Amino acid sequence: MARTASLSGFPEWLPEERLVELHVLDTLRRVFELHGFSSIETRAVETVGQLLRKGEIDKEVYGLSRLQEDEGEESKAAKGDHHSLALHFDLTVPFARYVVENAGYLAFPFRRYQIQKVWRGERPQEGRAREFTQADIDIVGDGDLPFRYDVEIALVIAEALSALPIPDFRLRINNRKLAEGFYRGIGLTDTAGVLRSIDKLEKIGPAKVAELLKTELGATEDQAQAALSLAGIRTEDTSFVEKVRALGVKDELLEEGLNELEQVIAAAVQRVPGKVVADLSIARGLDYYTGTVVETVLVGHEQLGSICSGGRYDALASKGNRKFPGVGLSIGVTRLVSRILSQELAQATRSVPTAVLVALNNDGSWGGAQDVAAQLRSRGISTEVAAKAEKFGKQIKFADRRGIPFVWFTDDDGKHQVKDIRSGEQTDADPATWTPSAEDLHVRILSPRRQLP
Repeated sequence: MARTASLSGFPEWLPEERLVELHVLDTLRRVFELHGFSSIETRAVETVGQLLRKGEIDKEVYGLSRLQEDEGEESKAAKGDHHSLALHFDLTVPFARYVVENAGYLAFPFRRYQIQKVWRGERPQEGRAREFTQADIDIVGDGDLPFRYDVEIALVIAEALSALPIPDFRLRINNRKLAEGFYRGIGLTDTAGVLRSIDKLEKIGPAKVAELLKTELGATEDQAQAALSLAGIRTEDTSFVEKVRALGVKDELLEEGLNELEQVIAAAVQRVPGKVVADLSIARGLDYYTGTVVETVLVGHEQLGSICSGGRYDALASKGNRKFPGVGLSIGVTRLVSRILSQELAQATRSVPTAVLVALNNDGSWGGAQDVAAQLRSRGISTEVAAKAEKFGKQIKFADRRGIPFVWFTDDDGKHQVKDIRSGEQTDADPATWTPSAEDLHVRILSPRRQLP
């Protein structure tokens, strides 16, 4: 991986590492577009009020201000002015604003993917950066959105992740209606508070979560244990339904959530077997989720945290009485690429796109070398021309240092030869017809897990 960044939390990749990242991004784009998602890009800044209206992460938001304010004027961001500007910390909140502002121009249900940088003031560590790339897909409806899209979006993400050079993964899926209905059925009315406590289960353990439920939410011992029993249910098929019903809780919202989660898991078992589990401990911290919620972990790399998360939101976007419910998932691209590079899960076959360096006999041969390069490029062969007519040995060393596999020579009589500097083999060649092997034509990404396109 690249050396330790001079500014912690703002990663930069070396060229060969960037090629791996580009492969990840191109793969995601390809899969998303195969499923009919359109690409959009939103601005990097939103108003503070827009960013903070859902969820409580104001300590992580980067506010914007000029280095020099007008005389006597304190920064609006410093004063907490909700009309001041800040960098977006995710892509869902900006997307909600985008939908509202452009509703008259969009065809619903609107399917979009968005791959952009986001900024979040977290403590930097592996898998967590302050500037990072996310890849989101969402489907948004006008007034209503059939539940079937919850099923589809999970299948799309499973397909996209399966195409990447990463270890095996699991989509851990729950449903907020199921959880909230259960809590309501056992007499815990502050369902959001219970969700926040359950969301801490993996960090602090069941005993401390039970204590939180009792001291902060007034739960009895039986209520706390019932909530933990629900969170302990995890199945790779639809058998979770029987396990939940065996707990003996009755509630209409609980039944609705059970039915929805059963549909997602049943479809996943059929179409992406082994990739999805029903995990009733998944809560998701942000307040705008209302139904399906998803977190995704790499098998054997669970300490990295979730690499893909999201869910259903019914009230994130609205315009007067008009509601735009949606469902979406977000892939942490930078988190994934960091793990791919640190664990050497994939690597580029060379560090530059260039396949051929055209060598110079003398300074007067530069024009002819450019003609050769133009012919090669016209057939899709990435080509550079040497800058100086140094000894051929030096030009070959330059190509080797750059990671360029072939060097092209043209003698004074106009005869062409190309040398594979890896094997030392040199053959006659015609710039109008010569082409390297398919393996050498373009940079490829190799993974121990699979042969990648």
